[in-house]
Amino acid sequence: MAPTLATSVLTLLVFFNICTISLPQETAVPWYESLPAVAMDYKVHIDPGKEDCYFQYVNPGATFYVSFQVLRGGDGNAGFAVRHPNGQIVHPYQWRPNSDYQDQQSTGGYYSVCIDNQFSRFAAKLVNLYITVIRYDQWDKYTKELEDLNLSVENFTESIISVEKNINEMLQYQHHSRGKEARDLNLLEDNHSYVLNWSLVQIVIIVATSTLQVYFVRKLFDIKNARPRA
Repeated sequence: MAPTLATSVLTLLVFFNICTISLPQETAVPWYESLPAVAMDYKVHIDPGKEDCYFQYVNPGATFYVSFQVLRGGDGNAGFAVRHPNGQIVHPYQWRPNSDYQDQQSTGGYYSVCIDNQFSRFAAKLVNLYITVIRYDQWDKYTKELEDLNLSVENFTESIISVEKNINEMLQYQHHSRGKEARDLNLLEDNHSYVLNWSLVQIVIIVATSTLQVYFVRKLFDIKNARPRA
């Protein structure tokens, strides 16, 4: 009787395992991917001779915008490339201090944004990366919901979309302005450090040279004790 009970329990456990495996599992979607608009601003450090890539999901039909600007390091230039979700490079590499890319009607998927610092073998780069994803189709859904309530809001919705586009353009302009301001500030700080350090080195050299000159001049006037002749 005991072997039969053990066999039944084992069969029941195997059945539960099979049912658990066969059940469809819902894929966890990040909460920010369902928002009508997403804006992200990063400052990333790129080591010399390295390339870093970042991935951003874009909903089908959304507007994708990305820009980069080198804030500090080396000659102030870096490579910037954008790869479409289908694998095509829509923005090829260019060695520049800043650049941007925009896709008005995206087919959806994960875009790859790469920053290349392989031409710089010794200088690291501080780069400002700005990414926005805007889904203007969400306003159409809002219009349909209001039309079900017998409200005519076509002009109102067009005004809201126009305001949203203008706000997005202003945010992009502010981002570029902040990037230029940060780059100028870093340049001033680097120049200040360079002038200060070089001035200290010159002061040390001048003091050392003056000390040596005084020492050798005093040596010239030293009178050695000579024995009197018989």
